[in-house]
Amino acid sequence: MSGPEKIRVLIVDDHQIVRQGLRNFLELNEDIAVIGEAADGIGALESATELKPDVILMDLVMPRMDGITATMEIKKKNPEVMVIALTSFTEDDKVIPAIQAGACSYLLKDVSPDDLVEAIRAAAKGETRLHPDVTRKLMQQVSKPTPAQKGSLPAEITDRELDVIRLVAQGKSNQEIASELVISEKTVKTHMSNIFSKLELVDRTQLAIYAIKNNLVNLD
Repeated sequence: MSGPEKIRVLIVDDHQIVRQGLRNFLELNEDIAVIGEAADGIGALESATELKPDVILMDLVMPRMDGITATMEIKKKNPEVMVIALTSFTEDDKVIPAIQAGACSYLLKDVSPDDLVEAIRAAAKGETRLHPDVTRKLMQQVSKPTPAQKGSLPAEITDRELDVIRLVAQGKSNQEIASELVISEKTVKTHMSNIFSKLELVDRTQLAIYAIKNNLVNLD
């Protein structure tokens, strides 16, 4: 009788010592299998097509093809694969484009091994993990309002729920949202519950990422 299916991981980084270090501690976990490595974006694209991993640990700054471009191309060919951006950079020109390209999580290389393993397990379930510094930057980036629009939101999202989504993405609390929309906090909580259900999200950070990916916030 075979055991539970392992999470298949592809490691992408242009430094061999980083790849080896990641492989060494990931392979200590019985539920994770490192199925391959790549040293740049082109290698990542080829390996992802051939090996079909569940989760990719993607460095962003690499030769030949960067990790953001590779993530975008990989997600086009296989939307089901979960990409975790694993990098040393928190600059605006890395964080937002990586998320827009399809990365489900954004972690810095100083993340603890245990937290990285949990992020991989979360990604395999379709969940999001962000480094605290990245979460703060993300919330700062979405703080500027822009005219409300439906964009590519599901049709069942109402205009009022869209208002709530945009205010959440601006980092506002339920109390602040209630005040701005002239509704009760209880009503805000009801809207939030409905939004999470309709969009299949679980927290406010995921909702902020969703708003960015669907062009509901002004990133200028």
